Amino acid sequence: MRKRKGTQKAQETQARRIIPLLCCFLCFLCSFPVFAANDCDRPCLKTTLDQYLNAAIKHDPAGAPLFAGFRQTENAIVVRTGTGIWKSLTGLGKVQRRYFDPVSGQAAYYGIIEEGSTADIATVRLKVEDKKITEAEWIISRKTDIGLNGTGPNLLDPGNLAANAPPDKPMPRDAKLSRAALMAIVNSYFDGITTHDGSIINAYQGCTRIENGVTMTGRGSRGGATSDCTSGLETINILNVAARRFPIVDEDAGVVLAMAVFIRKPGTTTRRNVFSEWFYIDKGKIRTIYTAMFYPPAELPVPNWPPYDGNWPVK
Repeated sequence: MRKRKGTQKAQETQARRIIPLLCCFLCFLCSFPVFAANDCDRPCLKTTLDQYLNAAIKHDPAGAPLFAGFRQTENAIVVRTGTGIWKSLTGLGKVQRRYFDPVSGQAAYYGIIEEGSTADIATVRLKVEDKKITEAEWIISRKTDIGLNGTGPNLLDPGNLAANAPPDKPMPRDAKLSRAALMAIVNSYFDGITTHDGSIINAYQGCTRIENGVTMTGRGSRGGATSDCTSGLETINILNVAARRFPIVDEDAGVVLAMAVFIRKPGTTTRRNVFSEWFYIDKGKIRTIYTAMFYPPAELPVPNWPPYDGNWPVK
């Protein structure tokens, strides 16, 4: 009997020691933020993107599921809802591509847009949270924009983009790559630019680059060789690729949207380049790059989305 009482007392003592430890452990777990899975899958993102585009064409913000604190920029300038592209957009053009990333909760459109009788080239990125659009970021290239050297007209060819449109087929299941692999392949391109060494880039020989609809590759270069997306980096006037972001990684399409700022070398008058670049990756290598970009004045903070630091001209 005495032995049983002693065992019971020991168990009670042990329980009194363990319970506080369990409570501390539970409090420790609760101190970490809980991240809910994004509740908008590919069909949801497609529906939301289409609602937004249709609402913009109709000049009716109420037609899109906008968040109460919705924020929109057009070429890095914040615009009030109902102004800017909400008034000027009249339709979508011959090239229309839509991409979705359920992991980041983002959707994007790339292609030709119509503003009255004018055809322009644009990327628009949407952030969707709780099935509401919280962000819209437009990069629009127009013929009337200021160009690379601070003068016009801007480099733009919607007709050539239509003739050389991006592929519009899903990636075969056995050819799909992981998110990490897709982003690393794209990052090799920017590493090649900052090191001025095209051999670093994980791309096919003859890879194509189309800027604002204008084909920049396939031309003769020094020595008579035909240029591709890895050519000419030895002398390119880019010091850094700042504010690198990969908001859309569409694993089904094998496409990555990269957004960043090309910072020029000190002492040059060439404008910075704020861009959206669409990388089409085939069997582990870059096949084609399409862009929509603009050249901001020195006083404009770009991209006006996080990360904000390090994006001013280098003096």
